Amino acid sequence: MLLRCVTRTCHVLVLVLCLSAAEDFDWTKNNHGSFYYGTFPTGFSWGAGSSAYQTEGAWDQDGKGLSIWDVFSHKKGKVFFNDTGDSSCESYYKVKEDISLIKELKLNHYRFSISWPRIIPTGIKSDHVNEKGIEYYDSLIDSLLENDITPIVTLYHWDLPQLLQDKYGGWQNVSMINYFNEFANLCFERFGNRVKYWITFNNPWAVAVEGYETGEHAPGLKLRGTGAYRAAHHIIKAHAKVWHTYDTHWRSKQNGMVGISLAGDWGEPVDITNQKDIEAAERYVQFYMGWFATPIFHGDYPQVMKEFVGRKSAQQGLGTSRLPTFSSQERSYIKGTCDFLGIGHFTTRYITQKSYPTGRGGAYFTDRDVAELVDPRWPDPGSEWLYAVPWGFRRLLNFVKTQYGNPDIYITENGVSEKMMCTELCDDWRIQYFKEYINEMLKAIKDGVNVKGYTAWSLLDKFEWDEGYSERFGLYYVDFRNHKKPRYPKASVQFYKRIISANGFPSQREVESWKRKATETCSSSNQLLAAGLYIFCKRNT
Repeated sequence: MLLRCVTRTCHVLVLVLCLSAAEDFDWTKNNHGSFYYGTFPTGFSWGAGSSAYQTEGAWDQDGKGLSIWDVFSHKKGKVFFNDTGDSSCESYYKVKEDISLIKELKLNHYRFSISWPRIIPTGIKSDHVNEKGIEYYDSLIDSLLENDITPIVTLYHWDLPQLLQDKYGGWQNVSMINYFNEFANLCFERFGNRVKYWITFNNPWAVAVEGYETGEHAPGLKLRGTGAYRAAHHIIKAHAKVWHTYDTHWRSKQNGMVGISLAGDWGEPVDITNQKDIEAAERYVQFYMGWFATPIFHGDYPQVMKEFVGRKSAQQGLGTSRLPTFSSQERSYIKGTCDFLGIGHFTTRYITQKSYPTGRGGAYFTDRDVAELVDPRWPDPGSEWLYAVPWGFRRLLNFVKTQYGNPDIYITENGVSEKMMCTELCDDWRIQYFKEYINEMLKAIKDGVNVKGYTAWSLLDKFEWDEGYSERFGLYYVDFRNHKKPRYPKASVQFYKRIISANGFPSQREVESWKRKATETCSSSNQLLAAGLYIFCKRNT
């Protein structure tokens, strides 16, 4: 097998009921199998997702405070083409239009996030609560419910109020725990009579590693070897505190659930018969999803993280591990603090052992002692980190089942991007991605994994963090050059809609006809839209 080394990682999300038993995962069995025709269980929930900073726009309107992404994206050279989320999709002004798209897809649920600085401009509740921000989310939630769409609400999708970063150092500081809890409690108070699914944090791995270790994301700090671990430690404790706040003060009145969404790339051993490769692959997954899931399910960090970071810290001459420790009281407080677990999954890596010398200091990526490889035959239509490897999805879901006691799972992010300047509505690669990944999820259900719902990522093209608008994940194309930000359906809209209507894949003949009809539908729309943008495309190709 020819493999290529890679240096970057990614983000897919899943909702899960938290149980505590663990069993052994069989790393030596990887049966890809053929496409499976069948349907999902009755009541399976289909949805799509978004996040506040990526879609809302209105960055300084109606009393909203600055977020770390407002400040970070305004610094030259931090984001591709110096793009910002200042206006993005203008979803702040387009609630009715976006809900009409959700209705067109016949979705059961819609996942979005609340911007902390939009409702508490400084991040500190005692300073000021912005009622205009509350009104916006009231309107969005009410409109969803009026159309029989269940809101799934994320409290933190990376947009920390800038004042908390300036004054305290953001997630490096333990004080964030109480400030975040106050924000969450306000959301429960104002929206909890209507919202029954709460996600505390979206992909805290990226917050910690890319925000405080590599500096690729806001706030852009490069605290090598310590920053990510410290941020993650405070995020885990903040999550637990919010769960206990809901459990103590709101659950009996509101009957909702509180969970967390974790990123979960799969790591497959290069050689499933080689024990060193198996150990390296497990280390990769434990340093990624297990970093957060293991404390929440079992009360402490994965043993392999404690061993590896502790040993490398000692080799540096440090008196204590760079990985912080939980007290026994904290371990019992954190354990079991989720009513569902969110998992974001997009891609897979082959993993093998690679020893990194301690040298001039430790770092998250060298602490793991692994090398990431990809098969060059894997499709990669967009983001440099996102290779389509559908069978890895089934493997990840089975791993979650064995490690965390077969929880109930809802996929909260799964999708694929394209990287092109010109307009393309006939996204056959996205149709193929959805078809194959959703089918692997169906196979996982056959394996006994309790998957209860799926969220396509994402509803709209949007601001893609440090990549700006150069990558598009949306089911709907957004024309960012037009100040009205019009939306146009891609072919994948029709395909996903048919999966939803059929609740799965009834037969080969039917599924093949869906793809044919979807691409036929998009062709005329694509020609009309492309004609209007022809000059732009010629200039940028």
